Amino acid sequence: MENETVSLEAIVNNNLNGRDLEEFNRIYYGRTDNHEVKLKESSIAAAKEADFELAAYAFPAKKEQTRPPRIVKVGVIQHSIAAPTDRPVNEQKKAIFEKVKKIIDVAGQEGVNIICFQELWNMPFAFCTREKQPWCEFAESAEDGPTTRFLSELAAKYAMVFVSSILERDENHSDILWNTAVIISDTGSVIGKHRKNHIPRVGDFNESNYYMEGNTGHPVFATRYGKIAVNICFGRHHVLNWMMFGQNGAEIVFNPSATIAAEAGSEYMWNIEARNAAITNCYYTAAINRVGYEEFPNEFTSADGKPAHKDLGLFYGSSYFTGPDGVRCPGLSRTRDGLLIAVMDLNKNRQIKDRRCYYMTQRLDMYVHSLSKVLELDYKPQVVHENEK
Repeated sequence: MENETVSLEAIVNNNLNGRDLEEFNRIYYGRTDNHEVKLKESSIAAAKEADFELAAYAFPAKKEQTRPPRIVKVGVIQHSIAAPTDRPVNEQKKAIFEKVKKIIDVAGQEGVNIICFQELWNMPFAFCTREKQPWCEFAESAEDGPTTRFLSELAAKYAMVFVSSILERDENHSDILWNTAVIISDTGSVIGKHRKNHIPRVGDFNESNYYMEGNTGHPVFATRYGKIAVNICFGRHHVLNWMMFGQNGAEIVFNPSATIAAEAGSEYMWNIEARNAAITNCYYTAAINRVGYEEFPNEFTSADGKPAHKDLGLFYGSSYFTGPDGVRCPGLSRTRDGLLIAVMDLNKNRQIKDRRCYYMTQRLDMYVHSLSKVLELDYKPQVVHENEK
């Protein structure tokens, strides 16, 4: 990946300084100072040894007279796969566990309270191939599969909540598969799970060959550190999906994703979608994307007339956080593994709701009425034409 652009931030910092850089930060990020948080020297050394990027930023709120601050440390982890895709399934999974544990250990010593991984973090993103074997063998129980057991031990060790996106094997319902986020409590117990609501059928991302739309609605999980929700990957393109997590009281919504920089990819949308959701819904968002190229043993096609290929293109990382006021932090690299930490004051959510009145003015009653009409078989769009009587 030596020829790939490292990050948008690298381009900016290499070419701007002084007032120009300050103005860029003000206009693009929403503040002139990114509020970088000091990290432990031991954490920096461990990140260097394990070869992953480490950064932390604060999202402070105004001091209130009737409520103490509600400070929570939240981390997101982006990473590449750790073994070639032609290696045995258990070997591939074990290699990822070993790599990611080093990152989790650093998060633990930094006192991170909640960690979210990228979409289907414990396996290659093999759904482009449309092959059932061996990829379906990565599927496992959400409640007591090897990935959940692995994380449960670390959750109890560090009093850390995990949001773990896996390929779920639903053993109680005919062994069918789901794209599922498992929420593991700081005690190591499974709080619950959420299944991906929106499944792409575009280009190489024909994921309905493996799993269909989820059946868990829009759950919000009340953890020790705050109320969290998970808008899995393709759901970020659906504004009502984001909205419903807010209606159910989410304070932080994670968007674990697997998205690419190729022509059919979404990199130009990546920096705005989770940010827009934070603004519209007055909650924190975290956008997490995997990193690297993943080459598969057999060629596959995209049904677009282009030659068959063995990889999807670059998964461009660039994970970032946004506050409820729309202020965001610099993102992680496009090419490297990384841990990004946000020190959030959750009081900011209500402060922004009070200030901007989006919930007060949203007119749900009007939209419910309008949408019910759209679903009617004889629906006629509300279009007014010139000279119409």
